[in-house]
Amino acid sequence: MENLFAERLKELRQEKQIGQVQLAKELDVGKSIISLWERGECEPTLSKLILIAKYFHVSIDYLAGIEN
Repeated sequence: MENLFAERLKELRQEKQIGQVQLAKELDVGKSIISLWERGECEPTLSKLILIAKYFHVSIDYLAGIEN
């Protein structure tokens, strides 16, 4: 199964033209966590998922691949 969250997170970050370090600071996590999320090696907690959705102005359903 493809990891749409990982793909969408990376796409959103690149569209906003920010690096992993800057996103990590915005979300109060380490840069390595952003890298793990983007590689699909782990997933964020619900509280971090909410922060990501708010930061990028998208829905959690979009991040999870439930909606386009």
